[in-house]
Amino acid sequence: MTQDEARAHYNYLITLCIRKEEAFGPLAMTFIKDHDLDQLGLSPEEQFNLYMATSDAFAAEPKRYTHKLECLQKAVSLLSRTRFSDPDLSRHLTQEIHKTQAETDLYNEAMRATRSQAPPSPDKQRLIVETDLPDYFLNTAQKRAASYYQNKYKLTKEAKVAQHFTGPARKFEPENLAVHKEFAGACAPFMSVRTSALHLMLPFDLKISRKPDNPLEAGLRIWYATMGYSFPLRYELGKLCSYYDDTVLDLSMDDPNLLFVSASPVKELELGTVERPVPNDVPLEIGLPRAFLDGTNSLGPFIQVGCNFRVWFDASAVSLLIQGAPDLHEYGLQGGAGLLTRTYATEKVHAYAQALSQPWTEGLSFNFVNMHLQLSPGVETALVPFNTPIFSIYPVLSRQRYTFEDRRSLENTRDQ
Repeated sequence: MTQDEARAHYNYLITLCIRKEEAFGPLAMTFIKDHDLDQLGLSPEEQFNLYMATSDAFAAEPKRYTHKLECLQKAVSLLSRTRFSDPDLSRHLTQEIHKTQAETDLYNEAMRATRSQAPPSPDKQRLIVETDLPDYFLNTAQKRAASYYQNKYKLTKEAKVAQHFTGPARKFEPENLAVHKEFAGACAPFMSVRTSALHLMLPFDLKISRKPDNPLEAGLRIWYATMGYSFPLRYELGKLCSYYDDTVLDLSMDDPNLLFVSASPVKELELGTVERPVPNDVPLEIGLPRAFLDGTNSLGPFIQVGCNFRVWFDASAVSLLIQGAPDLHEYGLQGGAGLLTRTYATEKVHAYAQALSQPWTEGLSFNFVNMHLQLSPGVETALVPFNTPIFSIYPVLSRQRYTFEDRRSLENTRDQ
């Protein structure tokens, strides 16, 4: 940017400020951050005016005050170089800095629990995972999930700057990109649920459809699935048959209760150790999806994808909330939700024998995490690409470890 361009842009910014345009704050802050104002030839008076105007434009939220303080401090440092330097003005700015710093300190104190006042934290809970794809589920998949959400919701530089400002009188300006700041990535709880959980996904594409058209090439499974009843089927010689005894069934391929589940070959290159038994007559990239399909079941309209993902945990202190990943609906699917609170009651006897024989399981309960997927209403076909988060796991306190209280009862106790 040349000096003439810088002067023109400065005049433009000041015009926006005088008009009280919402775009002034984001544009001014970007200009200040991206350029050396002395090098651009702006006079000390112009720089002072710009810093002061920008400090006034920040949203009245203490979490924005770090940048506001920077602008005020820059203005104070410039004051002695300007022709309107004045002791009263300097004192006023110093007081404004102290006030802003005090409000920032109040905010920071409220946002973090003082260690001396906090009760002793319990030992970190142990969540021990047994799975036949340990490298993929525990390492590769978590890296892919982080990249997926960062790429999808990462704020632009301009949007981050716009977060700090709010106009005194907002105008309807949907085409003005300088004031675009309301993105999902700007909401901390929204992003935390995506970046803090453990996500389950698959190293291959998964397709669930009510129609048999264009199944994925690694394998296909068919279910008759309706509320309260489901049954696995085969397709042979143009007929639908029982999966168990090849009995031909009087069902047409367009029956609304049919579900067709298919998978692509493995597409993830960093698969790591594979301990799951796979068919030996096909390559691993075909055999692994088929093994998953063989372990798939249905519970009414839900397709249950068995992940062989067992978690050991102290059920007296923590439970595990499992549910469809936050963005699963975008792929035409709904995920079931459940709370794992203790040892899985319907597991086979050998699993309980194993639990008693391992010394590290003492005091721990176990449960399996599977994916339960249902087509969304009105959706005929859903395709989830490989390495897309499908299910999420959130550790939560055991119900016995917390209670909900009415604030009024606390006030009554204090009054007594």
